[in-house]
Order: sequence, then structure tokens, then C-alpha cells
Amino acid sequence: MADLNPFLLAAAVPTPDPRLLPLLRSNPLLASQQDEHGYSLLHAAASYNHLDLLRTLVKEFKVDVGLKDEDGETALFVAETVEVCKCLVEELGVDAGVKNDEGLTAREKAEEEAEYPEVADMTVNPVDPADGFSAEGQEPDPEFRRRIEELAGRDDFQTEEGQRQLRELITDAIRGASNDREVRRRVEE
Repeated sequence: MADLNPFLLAAAVPTPDPRLLPLLRSNPLLASQQDEHGYSLLHAAASYNHLDLLRTLVKEFKVDVGLKDEDGETALFVAETVEVCKCLVEELGVDAGVKNDEGLTAREKAEEEAEYPEVADMTVNPVDPADGFSAEGQEPDPEFRRRIEELAGRDDFQTEEGQRQLRELITDAIRGASNDREVRRRVEE
């Protein structure tokens, strides 16, 4: 097993090579190893949509979810699917506000590259304190309250579909709240 390259094993699709986890368990230091460019197994797992590997690296091998490559980018910067973004942000707790060496967050970089627009929407924490927006002291929108209560009362609320609909509703609420604010936008000339 000594001659196996963990990066190549992680890059196998649709799932990582089955020899990867035994290799890591026999030499746990490999789990947080980075190549000469700072690329890690965490970056590979995010890039290749290997959710179980992401979870295993962070939970079992205690790899820092905020591990950065040579460009100052976490695994969130290389995520290409909404599922990976959600796993990294919501489940594993990566900081979506981290900026790379160019001063961009993962969301800003995704928007700039315009390759995965749905991913750009997911690479932001639900409420970004840097926005300066606070709902403190505000009454909840009665329509959103009604829709949330209706959704919560359904039998399928705890299912994947029910939770997907709840996330969609929350995203709508957040977008609506940010659109309602009067913010002076910077205009490029």
C-alpha cells in the first residue's frame, strides 16, 4: 500500500477507489497531507463530489475543514455541486466568509467564473454578519410564517423532500429580505 497515491485514489469516479480508506487508516497522517500546491484530499473530495469521503476526512481523521491550498482556498472554492457546498457549510462548518489570496470568497469566485451559478448561491452562510443586515426587532413576514407552519405540519416534513422545500423557502426569505433593503450598489464604469 505504500506506493499508492491517495490523491489519485480520491479522484476516482463515481466513487473513490476502495483502497483509499484502508490506506488512510494504516497511515492517518496522509488524510491531511497536501501536495506541493496545497491541494488536499479534502479539496479532491469536494471537487469530485465525494460526500462520504468529505465527512470521513473531517469526522474520523479530524482534517481541518478550513484547510487552504497555495491560493488560500478551502475545499468550498472547488465545490461543483450544491450537495457538496451544503455538506461543507451546513454539516461540516467550513467558513463561507474566508477570502482567498485574491480577496474573493468562494461565492464571489464562483460568481466571477460563472461556471456553477447554483453553487454560488450555496457558498454563503444563511446570514452573513458582514452584510450589516439584522432581523432583530423585525416582525416575521406573515406569508412566510404561514408557509413555514404549513410545511412543518406536513407528514413529509422530516423527509429529504420536506427539508429541501424548507431550504428553498428559507432561501426565498433571505433573498427577499436582502432585496427589500435599500442598498446603494457599486456601479462599474
